[in-house]
Amino acid sequence: MSNSTTVAVIGAGHAGIEAALAASRMGVDTILFTMSMESVANMPCNPSIGGTAKGHLVYEIDALGGEMGRAADAVTLQSRTLNLGKGAAVHSKRVQADRKRYHTYMKSVLEQTPNLRLVQAEITDILVENGAVTGVRTALLEEFACRYVIVAAGTYLESRIFVGSASLSSGPDGFLPSKGLSASLSALGIRLMRFKTGTPARINRRSVDFSALEPQPGESDPLPYSYYTAENYMQGVPQIPCHILYTNGETHRIIRENLHRSAMYGGHIHGTGPRYCPSIEDKVVRFADKERHQLFLEPLGDSTEELYLQGFSTSMPTDVQKEMLSTLPGMATAEIMRYAYAIEYDCCDPTQLQATLEFRDVKGLYGAGQFNGTSGYEEAAAQGLLAGINAALAAKGEEPLTLPRSGSYIGTLVDDLITKGTNEPYRMMTSRSEYRLLLRQDNADERLTPLGFRVGLIDARRFAAFEAKQARIEAEKKRLADTHLSPERANPFLSRHESTPLATGASLADLLRRPGITYEALAELDQNRPSLSRAEAQSVEVQIKYEGYISRQTGEVLRQIKLESRELPSTLDYQKIAGLRIEAAQKLAQRRPATIGQASRISGVSPADISVLLIYLGLH
Repeated sequence: MSNSTTVAVIGAGHAGIEAALAASRMGVDTILFTMSMESVANMPCNPSIGGTAKGHLVYEIDALGGEMGRAADAVTLQSRTLNLGKGAAVHSKRVQADRKRYHTYMKSVLEQTPNLRLVQAEITDILVENGAVTGVRTALLEEFACRYVIVAAGTYLESRIFVGSASLSSGPDGFLPSKGLSASLSALGIRLMRFKTGTPARINRRSVDFSALEPQPGESDPLPYSYYTAENYMQGVPQIPCHILYTNGETHRIIRENLHRSAMYGGHIHGTGPRYCPSIEDKVVRFADKERHQLFLEPLGDSTEELYLQGFSTSMPTDVQKEMLSTLPGMATAEIMRYAYAIEYDCCDPTQLQATLEFRDVKGLYGAGQFNGTSGYEEAAAQGLLAGINAALAAKGEEPLTLPRSGSYIGTLVDDLITKGTNEPYRMMTSRSEYRLLLRQDNADERLTPLGFRVGLIDARRFAAFEAKQARIEAEKKRLADTHLSPERANPFLSRHESTPLATGASLADLLRRPGITYEALAELDQNRPSLSRAEAQSVEVQIKYEGYISRQTGEVLRQIKLESRELPSTLDYQKIAGLRIEAAQKLAQRRPATIGQASRISGVSPADISVLLIYLGLH
């Protein structure tokens, strides 16, 4: 029980877990501190992993060697792929997860990982000497020496919950708040912000009339998140259905009449809430013309009767919560097991971070997860993984890992945070990436597994399997392009699929590019094809169908790489650069971008300012 380590991680939520596992698996001695063993890997908000763009993040985490995807597969209650009616770029896997089993799974993994200690303690101070981290101090005044600290405090920093006019100092789900650490961070010069989020009431299943609700089943035999999970892992496993319901005019009337009693509209909450996950009272006010809002009733686990009412978060007082709930279909006699609440908490201004997620002004101090101003389990886990990797690389004296926005959603997320900052809890969306056709779920391993192998999170066996998979995909693409069919053979097939007949011969790849023609359907004309896994077949189909668009977007990436490769000196005095606008000089001096590419994405820096920089540095 040594009171010294190399990496100390504060907080055992989704960010802290990935950070601690990454550092320890890379051979670096690590301690993960949690305020309560019962809060490890907690899901205080919705009991799901993935969703639009979030599913992409989970695939990327797995491709780099993280744990979230494997854990989510192990505790899946239901799986669905969203946006199947749209292009492959926005197809996103989402699973309902058993929150209790997720906690048990992750805690067990942490307990059994070499080089890692899981310790229950509240960290109140970060110790720094000469601008560099030297250790941490707990609420029990115990000190631990370390060289690197990753703050992954979630929504616990000086957190406060609100239910109507009632408020109390509390973390999520009734856990204790973190006291003192915010003051320690502020004393180090870290700028903090105040954000808020919320969660809906939990309902007892037995009190719901499901005959009034629309069932939402899962998809049959879904593909998993993780390389380590068998493709057919859900075959024969019954999936628990979710249910759809809607608010109505009576629900909205009750909300409007009680707006003054809402903690948010009553002036009790001062933190900024998430734009893309508003409370139900916020929806009613902002979208006053809408007659109803869609809600989802989701299971929290297969061994509990608790249900989560997605889309119905609120900070209304308890009596109004009950009244609102009773107006919903199937909820006339619904029993609330946990009341909804809003929670306010401290987080950092992420523009103080470098692309490694290390603070520029405190050596060895990293931020990850909601502490960096984001929302969501997946965004948190992605940042935790990157911070853990970089802390371990720094400890080993190796080059840091930075992810360009053109290569991953993780890179996009980090780049947005450190260059643009955020004035509300940041949520990842496919629309945030200008390269989303290149950043698909199906090619996450192609993009990131070599990096995971390089840093030591992907072992040689998995990397060999990855290389073999990529070789099979490339060989099949070539075979389809080289295999030609005559009109006589292809046209009966095309007629059945309502596709224009051929006048001359065409390759199987040409046929696959046609709308409505799938790789699976082509098997009728291609009976000697090699045996591919479903994931491999999916990659082949997507790459061939979108080949032209992918090629065009790849060209844009190559142009952007030129800007990203042009580094800006950290000591550059922007105030002395003639021709640079005052606003741009101020923003650049504050953000200290590492490259011209980063500088170009800072709000207030114009293309003309970038031209001035290029000329000044002789890079034009």
